[in-house]
Amino acid sequence: MTRLRVAVVALALLGIASSTRVKRQGVSEATEEEAEAFAKALCTNKGPGEWFRLAVTDCRDVIQCTEAGLQALRCPHGLAFDLELQTCDWKANVKNCADKQKIKKAKPLFNTEEPLCQENFLACGDSTCMDRTLFCDGKPDCSDGSDENACDINTDPNSAPPCNPDECRLPDCFCYNNPNEIPHKMQPSSVPQMIMITFDDAINNNNMDLYQQIFDNRFNPNQCSIKATFFVSHKYTNYSAVQEMHRLGHEIAIHSISHNDSESFWSSASYDEWEREMAGARVIAERFANISDNSIIGLRAPYLRVGGNNQFKMMETNTFLYDSTITASLQNPPLWPYTLYYRMPHSCHGNSQNCPTRSFAVWEMVMNEMDRREEPTIQEDLPGCAMVDSCFSSKPTSDQFYQFLTNNFERHYHTNRAPFGLFFHSAFLKNNPEILDALFYWLDETLQTNDDVYFVTMTQVIQWIQDPQPVNQLKNYEPWKEKCNPTGPPFCYGGTNCELSTDELPGETIRLNTCMRCPNKYPWLKDPLGEGYF
Repeated sequence: MTRLRVAVVALALLGIASSTRVKRQGVSEATEEEAEAFAKALCTNKGPGEWFRLAVTDCRDVIQCTEAGLQALRCPHGLAFDLELQTCDWKANVKNCADKQKIKKAKPLFNTEEPLCQENFLACGDSTCMDRTLFCDGKPDCSDGSDENACDINTDPNSAPPCNPDECRLPDCFCYNNPNEIPHKMQPSSVPQMIMITFDDAINNNNMDLYQQIFDNRFNPNQCSIKATFFVSHKYTNYSAVQEMHRLGHEIAIHSISHNDSESFWSSASYDEWEREMAGARVIAERFANISDNSIIGLRAPYLRVGGNNQFKMMETNTFLYDSTITASLQNPPLWPYTLYYRMPHSCHGNSQNCPTRSFAVWEMVMNEMDRREEPTIQEDLPGCAMVDSCFSSKPTSDQFYQFLTNNFERHYHTNRAPFGLFFHSAFLKNNPEILDALFYWLDETLQTNDDVYFVTMTQVIQWIQDPQPVNQLKNYEPWKEKCNPTGPPFCYGGTNCELSTDELPGETIRLNTCMRCPNKYPWLKDPLGEGYF
């Protein structure tokens, strides 16, 4: 059977062509010429690999043109195909079911045989010349909008340059072209294996006991208690608990005010929206957890959705030191953190992610994907995973979880000793006592058998990169001795349980627990101090 006839059969089986068309193009009746003309007409003006609809009767069905003919795809029940994202998504999230194909966007004319514009000017899709600085600045200036339609790391004409190690030097800048490279070209055996435990979302009475179990009475080789970083979202957070975690030496970072449920919101949010969400969340934490030492300098976006240049421009302006949202695909060796003065040393990983293209004075605490294979030496086609709870399709046994931790630790420890991230949501451990016990066992074993392994915060990792010390000098390394083993009682017991509302969330009454004075209104995006006017 020819490839064109195979294509016709695929269409007929899907039932997405009209009955008259299927009959006319049926294998038994269609001529080779008719089939070829039909496929040619369908594929006109379609991009390579582009999925499109033949009809709008079922949002699950799409086809694409390939060298082997037409290929059909049907999304599972409950899902629909998003033409813009080119993937299946929950039906409620798909807004283009009435469209047959992805909207075509005009592209600028960057690569022409002869220059169309004078120096430092570039051509829009309609050949109009514009200042190159207007391209990919987040605001359409060309009449056809083409200046904002070719803006990834490979096409943005104002993108950050590739790494230049002669110009990018520590302590302010760190980039690399070779993932084997270690800061200051140190040998792996002299480098501490830093482990970054992080937790996302609210801190409250549902997880404080868990954190006490994990971090109490466990010590790094310098005899300081092990530390972690908490990316705190606002709603349902107990700020007296946040204040206590900060007092104990853990790092408090930001995870937004609203934790907006729409993933696309975070990918396309404006500078002002990022500022309200992240800088506003810092204002709330500083006020109601009484954190006055300017130590809240990191953030992670909800759903690990990168916000492109808007996010990082906001971070730079608001003096956030680091982001920990960008994921690097599973690879050996894993990657060290880097600054964004230069181009990212890896691809923009993930489904329709919006990675930064410009140069920013921000560190990226890159999230190296973990290896979920039970036996890493066996070739198995399994993608990596960033958050620990996303690494398992079903609940693992305690032995499986212990082996997972060990395999991934060794992948870092026995290669370039890039910081090893264990990124959690507390519910994964809280709801699985056997997995929590396996974590306790692994923590204790790791600390007892290795005098070069330190559980540290993300800021402490950056401090070491900027001022690296060999393992044999770390026991008196001053940046890691701060809040070594805090003693004494909490600032307050229980705090005040403020019952509040805000015009921004009509009809809701929300409790805010704090050791500080209750605000007039529940703090939210337009009124982070809860003063009651905005």
